[in-house]
Amino acid sequence: MSGSESIMSGNESFCTRFTFVAFSSLAELQPVLFVVFLLIYMFTVGGNLTIICLIWVTPSLHTPMYFFLVNLSFLEMCYTTSVVPQMLVHLLVDTKSITLRGCAAQMYIFAILGLTECCLLAAMAYDRFVAICYPLHYPLWMGLQVCLKLAAASWTTGLVVESVQITWVFTLPFCGTGKIQHFFCDIMPVVKLACVDTSHNEIVMFAVSVLFIMSPCFLILCSYVSIFVTILKIPSATGRRKAFSTCSSHILVVSLFYGTALFTYLQPKTAHTPETDKATALMYTVVTPALNPLIYTLRNKEVKEAFQRLTQRNSFRQMA
Repeated sequence: MSGSESIMSGNESFCTRFTFVAFSSLAELQPVLFVVFLLIYMFTVGGNLTIICLIWVTPSLHTPMYFFLVNLSFLEMCYTTSVVPQMLVHLLVDTKSITLRGCAAQMYIFAILGLTECCLLAAMAYDRFVAICYPLHYPLWMGLQVCLKLAAASWTTGLVVESVQITWVFTLPFCGTGKIQHFFCDIMPVVKLACVDTSHNEIVMFAVSVLFIMSPCFLILCSYVSIFVTILKIPSATGRRKAFSTCSSHILVVSLFYGTALFTYLQPKTAHTPETDKATALMYTVVTPALNPLIYTLRNKEVKEAFQRLTQRNSFRQMA
């Protein structure tokens, strides 16, 4: 069954199936886009799996910072997998459709993981804050129980907040053509298909986004202000470089994630266009998850050394 489906209720027709506009305007380029996005997706999954396995088998990396990195790498794999495989299929077929339930499932997973990442990045910033500003208290303040509670709080916040928000979205009646001006079920493009006035609800959604996206961002900013002040007080240039190197990877990841998130979810409704929405969505669903493994391997001395030791060990075993 193709295209958008609808059921009649009185004089209104309600959608039970949606159709993505996706990259229909780039029909000739879709095979090329398929290859490019497939390679990036394979690299993303492979890179994040490598980081998880490397940390798992390297005792020297069993520290709070890498505990949170394992959580982040797992989250990134799930995050990109909630969107990219379906997008790849739709690049090869003419009918780019999804059921109402399928759309809801995708939005639940994507939104929950997105907010969880905001909270995890804040927890990672707090870890760096304690490590640099209060090094003598670090073993006590960042023990295993504390790390587990911070990770659990991050996942719980994402689950609870976004479950409520997405449940509200799918209580709305959807009608019309059922065409989503996007390549996946993001919140605003789906809400635009509602048959009722959603202006008041959109204000509430905007307020929730500001609160739960900006609160972790504010905590991250406060942490790094304190970190930079502490680093500037270190007398030796070598000490300052060493302290900064422990948080430079996290700063890059935060900049990439929040740069696109703030542009997408905190700009006024009138500023949204399908083209800009799709372009920024590609950044945070495809590009950013692929860059994170590179950032944490190429810019992290401990991870690079652990990877080199592991590859050398495997080479010696093969030679023996």
